[in-house]
Amino acid sequence: MVRHRIGGEETSGSSSRTAPVWDPATGEQQAEVVLAEPADVDAAIAAAWEAFADWSEASLSRRAKVMFAFRELLNANVEKLARIVSSEHGKVLEDAKGEVLRGLEVVEFACGIPQLLKGEYSDQVSTTVDAYSFRQPLGVCAGITPFNFPAMVPMWMHPVAIACGNAFVLKPSERDPSASNLVAELYAEAGLPEGVFNVVHGDKVAVDALLDHPDVAAISFVGSTPIASYVHARATEKRKRVQALGGAKNHAIVMPGADLGYAADQLAAAGFGSAGQRCMAISVAVAVGESGDALVEEVAGRAREIKVGPGLEPDSEMGPVVTPQARDRIVDYIGEGAEAGARLTVDGRELEVDGGGFWVGPTLIDQVQPEMSVYTDEIFGPVLSIVRSDSLDEAIALINRNSYANGAAIFTGSGHEARRFQRQVEVGMIGINVPIPVPMAFYSFGGWKESLFGDHHIHGPEGVRFYTRGKAITSRWPAGNAAGPGDTGSMHFPTSS
Repeated sequence: MVRHRIGGEETSGSSSRTAPVWDPATGEQQAEVVLAEPADVDAAIAAAWEAFADWSEASLSRRAKVMFAFRELLNANVEKLARIVSSEHGKVLEDAKGEVLRGLEVVEFACGIPQLLKGEYSDQVSTTVDAYSFRQPLGVCAGITPFNFPAMVPMWMHPVAIACGNAFVLKPSERDPSASNLVAELYAEAGLPEGVFNVVHGDKVAVDALLDHPDVAAISFVGSTPIASYVHARATEKRKRVQALGGAKNHAIVMPGADLGYAADQLAAAGFGSAGQRCMAISVAVAVGESGDALVEEVAGRAREIKVGPGLEPDSEMGPVVTPQARDRIVDYIGEGAEAGARLTVDGRELEVDGGGFWVGPTLIDQVQPEMSVYTDEIFGPVLSIVRSDSLDEAIALINRNSYANGAAIFTGSGHEARRFQRQVEVGMIGINVPIPVPMAFYSFGGWKESLFGDHHIHGPEGVRFYTRGKAITSRWPAGNAAGPGDTGSMHFPTSS
């Protein structure tokens, strides 16, 4: 049984509700996870609020030491954490290790919190007057995270929030919950005080309890656009600070002058890696001009060669999808594309893997039109659509009409084309000959339009600003009782002198 971690203790809480945790490679249930009731969320928030009083007063040096210790423990447990992720999510082991290591980069960023929270100081802004600023933590912050990155996405949130002096309550996906419990154990071993980091497992009941609770100051969310919109609306109505990252339909433009072999390698990896269950997966390739037919042939060859199998088998390059419902949804979209007139160049519905499990093979769909559901909707599976375009301008306009705006990429041999693309495309993250342009931890991650609800991107400098609030201080120390220039009171609005 996967249980909550509240106030440093493992507990089943007050709920009798549970959910299955599947092994996506076999289709068999491997565990159960408890689903919190509002009382369990209340307990986690109470523990966090109690811990916040002391942790918020901890020195920056102490917070940094805890983060450095956590970083070392996390690095020593990459394999263990990756195996947990692979067994519950289904992604192959090397992909899971990569996820953990990208999360580790955020922890390393948070280790620099003494530098990140340096304020500003201006001497003698007026006669005998100084001005300075600093930032303080918010209180109890909460994170609601998706199934597709059960280790990395939570680490986009809690290391920065905790290093800034906040306490944190994490509600991970109930589909793959165990990674978060191991992270809680590592925090405790690193010396983080009890209650600063808590894990509550659950479904919409737990989510709503977090959104409504008056002692939660900020909500971080990553998931689908409809739920991101819901989280943002409900939490901001309660006057909480919110960053809610939604869905995506990431495009990659392939220009005629690009290295098609290189582009095909990158598109196959970006479209089919992790069975397409990434918010930054490339799901649409826009073939410009005469590049189309050759590109389709190149990508199709690579798609057919991908070794699909259980994530913990060393030869596997792509694993299953996370649930039978996810598999059925992806299969339905593939069928809709074919019925609408698109051409199934590689049909992943034909894949057969021994031993059960939730399988869909790499799927390449050519001649996709913008009105088809395989283009308009976020499928979240190993499905790459090919759209044809006559020019770069037309391709950019296609991307800019899309309601999602997480990321986009271009494959080109022209610096002029790359610069036009990066300046004109309306998305938050851009790759130039890089298919998945996830920023490093010292930058911030986030999209535009319906891929982001709220004003702040996640982690990096914007993460620090999100989890803190600023104070500006104006200070005067008169010299004893002697009134100097400007020391006497005035009925006029103050000005500098």
